[in-house]
Parts: sequence; C-alpha cells; structure tokens
Amino acid sequence: MTWIDFANLLINGLIEGLVVALPALAMTLVMGVNRFPNAATGDLLTTGAYAAVAVQMLGGVPLWLAALASVATTAAVSAGSYQLIFRKLAGRPMVASMLAAIGLGFLLRSLISFFAGHDQRTFDMPLVRAWNFGGIRILPTDLLIAAIAAACLLVVFVLIYRTSFGRQLRAVADSADLARASGIRAGGLMLCLWLLVGALSSISGVLLGMKAIVTPEMGWESLIPAFAAMVLGGIGSPLGAVLGALLLCVVQELSVPLLGPSYKLVLSFLVLALVLLLRPAGILGRVQLVR
Repeated sequence: MTWIDFANLLINGLIEGLVVALPALAMTLVMGVNRFPNAATGDLLTTGAYAAVAVQMLGGVPLWLAALASVATTAAVSAGSYQLIFRKLAGRPMVASMLAAIGLGFLLRSLISFFAGHDQRTFDMPLVRAWNFGGIRILPTDLLIAAIAAACLLVVFVLIYRTSFGRQLRAVADSADLARASGIRAGGLMLCLWLLVGALSSISGVLLGMKAIVTPEMGWESLIPAFAAMVLGGIGSPLGAVLGALLLCVVQELSVPLLGPSYKLVLSFLVLALVLLLRPAGILGRVQLVR
C-alpha cells in the first residue's frame, strides 16, 4: 500500500467517522440519560433516509428541502416512541426498554419494507467529478457530507455544554432524583432529548444515502459500528462517541487492503469485544461502581 492509498483510505475513514458519529452520539445521549441502549437508532436512521427519498419523489423538491422534512418526520417518530413506549418503561429494568427498542426497530424496518419494497434507492442529486491531487481523490459531495456532519456535531456540543438545556440534561444524567429535587422538569427535557435523537439519526441517514444508496437494511448495518463507537469512546460520553466513531472508521478503512470491505462489520464486533474485555469504560468513560 502506497502513501497515496493510505491517504485516500484515511480521508474516507474520517468522512465515514463523522457520519457514524451522529448515531453514536444519539445512542450515548439516550444511554447516559435514559440508561438503556437504543437499538432503534439504526432504523430511525433508515426512516430519515426513506422520508427524504419519499419527499423528493412526491414533491420534486431539492435534497436540502427533503432533508429538512425528513428531520421533522424522524424527530416526530422518535419523540412519539418516547411518549408511547419508553416513558412508560422508565424505572423498570434496562432490559425492558432495550427489548422495546429492538421491537420498535423491527417495526420501523418492516413498515419501510412494506411500503417502499427492498429496491435500492438514491437521491436525486447532480453527479460530480472527483478532484485529483496527485492521486489523492476527493469528491466534492464527500466534503459537503463531512461539513454537514461536523456542523451538526458542533451544534449538539454547543447545546450540551453551553445552554440551559444541556446543563439540565447533564444534571439528570448525573442524578435524576437530585435533578428532580432541584426543580428540573424531566418531562419536557426528555421530549427535547428524543427530538434531538431523531434529528441526529435522520441527518445521518440522509448523509449515508448521499454517499451510497438507500436500503431498508442500511440502519441495521450502521447500528453495530455506532454501538461499537459508543462503547469505544466511553458510554455516556458525547466527546468519546465522536472520537470512538472517528477511530473505528479509520481503522476499518485502513484494514480494507488486508481484510477486504466485507469484513468491516466484523472488525466492529472485534473492537466491541476487545473494549468490553480490556477497558469497559472506553476511552473517555468513567468507571462506576455497581452495588
């Protein structure tokens, strides 16, 4: 492998890492606050991608407008799932919410397959030629995808660390009882959190659709890397989720010349297993005692 091949793989890994960081961040926010792994995140991602495809096909609108409609639709589905399912399971063992999330994911995937079929879909967007810098090829679309993902991550971090919403969210994550005693109203806060989770998942789905194709299984295929990135970075750590996604996707891309693209998902399982065995707290996670 030449240094040009290495550079191309590195660039592709960083772009994929920024996209995977969005669902990984959504999962770690739910895990940190609601204390369960939201296995429906991948299918919320698929819902967002198909919502954008449907709006483009029915309305003939530009992709950016279809993406905004997709964000609104998926955020509503996410908030609705919290109101109808996960809010009622709060306080019960984690496995109840986790199983409900798995069931919700299957439901969303089945509905998408029923109405849209299993055919591959693409967005209506212009074809562009890659820039070539002495063998290093960069697609303008990939730069746009990276810029949108980075901007979304920046907005979420400003929300979490520079606003009242983020301070209240972190207070609930640290101690729900203490936050409630301090007068924080968890109902509206949780609704905003799940709207944010839906929006992040939808944007990730649209960006993945811009980079490749839209299929009913795209969310499931993205769920394992996102989950592995969350565990690698440290469960409940927003910055750790982003770092974990970037590191995982770069390693996956650099492994392609050795293992082939078919084993990228296997590598996610391997990273997940190694982190759980050797450093369960992840890169930036905190070790917590369980009594």
